[in-house]
Amino acid sequence: MSFPLRPALVLLSLALASCGRSSTDQQDLNSLDAELTNGAVRDPALTSSLGGQIMVDPRLAQSSNTDAVRPAPRPDNGAAPPEGPLQADPVDARTLRRAPAASNDCPECKSADGALTLGALAARQKTPDAGVCAQKIGYSAGWADRLPADLPLYPAARLTEAAGADQDGCRLRVVSFASAAPMQKMLDYYYTRATAAGYSAGHSTDGRQHVLGGVRGNDAYVVYVTARAGGGSDVDMVSNAGR
Repeated sequence: MSFPLRPALVLLSLALASCGRSSTDQQDLNSLDAELTNGAVRDPALTSSLGGQIMVDPRLAQSSNTDAVRPAPRPDNGAAPPEGPLQADPVDARTLRRAPAASNDCPECKSADGALTLGALAARQKTPDAGVCAQKIGYSAGWADRLPADLPLYPAARLTEAAGADQDGCRLRVVSFASAAPMQKMLDYYYTRATAAGYSAGHSTDGRQHVLGGVRGNDAYVVYVTARAGGGSDVDMVSNAGR
């Protein structure tokens, strides 16, 4: 494998090599020197190495690994988050119905443990198409705009990551976000929205994470909520009924 020489090194090598050579050899070297410094290199490989731009495949630059690790729900102790403070919570609590008390039996909490990617979280859902659709998942912030109209992103939330799949009948949507809304209010919001849209709503917890989920025919949703260090909530939401 050959490596391109830097112009300065080439010139230095030529200068050293010129010592003790004949005038004819010196003329040849001077000619090559001029070609190098004027950009008129005859060797196309060397020309490409010296002057070519780095090529980037836009398909690869804009693609996302479907196994990309999900961001941590909160920064490590002592680490400042890269973003600024969360926006103020604009939802009026008086417009919300309170979510039912949580059951301490939370199999959804257990199934979500260790799901390091949104795709892995989606694959662990109970809907019949979860495993198939999770294999077709793609990552883009735009998927957050295509959540079900009845179950949108929480107002003023800060989106962390979003993914989805629309192939072969899939309407999978998976999002992670943070909000200044406390955990109970977040649960109340999605309970109010879900039941108003005709979904069922069950609430369970393992003492740390709360899960709200339900179905409406073949449509299903699950909202995972944990209290955020310093106040607010961290949320993962999965739906198979995206727009």
